[in-house]
Amino acid sequence: MSLFLATLLTGLVLILWGLPFFKGGTGVRTRAFSLLRSKPAAMVLFGGAALWFLYHVTQLGKADFGDYKMIMLVVFGASALGAFVYTPDFLAVRGLAGLMLLSASPLLGSAYMQYDEPQRLVLVSIVYVLIIAAMFIGTMPYLMRDLFEWLWAKPKRLKLFGGAFMGYGALLVIVSFTY
Repeated sequence: MSLFLATLLTGLVLILWGLPFFKGGTGVRTRAFSLLRSKPAAMVLFGGAALWFLYHVTQLGKADFGDYKMIMLVVFGASALGAFVYTPDFLAVRGLAGLMLLSASPLLGSAYMQYDEPQRLVLVSIVYVLIIAAMFIGTMPYLMRDLFEWLWAKPKRLKLFGGAFMGYGALLVIVSFTY
């Protein structure tokens, strides 16, 4: 993936993520809280993260435990299926965290060794912040619920949160055209 495309897509995703929060409203609140424990959202988000991860396992070479590829596919595939049965609570949030972590690799890879483009750090900075956020919500998914409760306690917070994502997304879109 090119640095231009990685920066542009990340900016657009941040804008789309921040827009509903900036708009606010009770409908957005209802959808946000229902997403946390939604089975269809878990199927899409966690299922997508599991499939993406299993694809990475199929691409392992000999130096990366490639001799045990099939064993790893079975173990991790069974673990993913078991998560739907035994730990369905907040599975959509864990799936979102997994997708965030998996998407960090191509984004950071696009900026790797691009020292002649110092504005790449605008992309890299937000990716590292999102990696940290993904680790928190992946290990403690109830924090996302707590964040939503805190945001909706005061409408000003919600607008600021959504506006920050939209503003940084717009900055990334602008920066993408400077490469």
